[in-house]
Amino acid sequence: MKKDKANIKVMVGLSGGVDSAVALALLKKEGYDVEAAFMRNWDSLLNNDVSGNPTLYDPTCPQEVDYNDAKAVAETLGVKLHRVDFVKEYWDNVFSYFLSEYEVGRTPNPDIFCNKYIKFDAFLAWALEMGADYIATGHYAKLEEVNGELVMKKSADKNKDQTYFLSQLSQAQLKRTLFPLGDIPKSKVREIAEKLDLSPAKKKDSTGICFIGERHFRDFLKNYIPAQDGVIVDINTGKEIGTHTGVYYYTLGQRRGLGIGGLKDYPENKRWYVCKKDVVNNILYVANDDEDEHLKSDKITLTDVNFINEELKSGTPLNVKLRYRQKDLPATYYKNKDGAYLLFPKPYLAVTPGQAAVFYIDEVCLGGAIIGDLFYKGKKIN
Repeated sequence: MKKDKANIKVMVGLSGGVDSAVALALLKKEGYDVEAAFMRNWDSLLNNDVSGNPTLYDPTCPQEVDYNDAKAVAETLGVKLHRVDFVKEYWDNVFSYFLSEYEVGRTPNPDIFCNKYIKFDAFLAWALEMGADYIATGHYAKLEEVNGELVMKKSADKNKDQTYFLSQLSQAQLKRTLFPLGDIPKSKVREIAEKLDLSPAKKKDSTGICFIGERHFRDFLKNYIPAQDGVIVDINTGKEIGTHTGVYYYTLGQRRGLGIGGLKDYPENKRWYVCKKDVVNNILYVANDDEDEHLKSDKITLTDVNFINEELKSGTPLNVKLRYRQKDLPATYYKNKDGAYLLFPKPYLAVTPGQAAVFYIDEVCLGGAIIGDLFYKGKKIN
């Protein structure tokens, strides 16, 4: 028999943004016993000098602004607000991973591991210790119970769906989680916030990574991975056609910010695309055709494979999202003694090692993995 909602305690992760604010408001309206918590995951006194010397207060990660917004929301709704510190857990499980991936030439997605290790692990454990039955967040995703297990589905607002970022969660984590916004479009969320006079109602959605803030990405990364200039090489001719500021700072498929143009040997003046990074020799390889075979892959290996429900059988067809907001693409999942991999029915462009490959069948998110090695026509290309 289910408990009365008034006897179900929910700890809501309140970020200072409009989504979590409305999630809190909806749960309170439904009659749950709600409290809220603001998570402090990044230290504003950053130890971000490569020499190890701490810098002064960092105003570009506006935690205090967000906390004040969260505090105002809690006061408006009459809800108790906690402030909880996960700086060490974030550094150990998210930021260290972020750096180690860049150091070997991959492009990580720290938000996925923040969800796995901080919001739905460290925060969940803390909330349970505080007597909560569930945690809740403002993520756009839906949970449905099927045969005693929870199935995660895409949100009603497909433009805001965030199952991609939740693909590393486990059944145990989801069974203690509520997603109040799963059936609500973003436009309606803002309407609710305005009607309730919640301070983040018109606040711009946060983008990018918290610890980078408004800084240029390369400027931030140089604090941890020193820049080293090198050559840019046309992968098809072997010619040196430019210089770069460090291969770590570029992403496969990138076409902006390369500083290549007006080359006399290339009269057509096509756009250039990053197609390979040689970290050992500090060489950035590019191609001047977005359909160049060096940008294509028809097979990828997978690491950190996670299934929310039952593991798929080898040879199962599915859809995969290879980047957030990218459309779902057909693929087939395989697993053998060497590990798991995906085969594509046709080559896909600019697949990026270190990013997530998230599995779907129709609306259901099955889980996901991290993209490892890329192959094209049987040859490893990265």
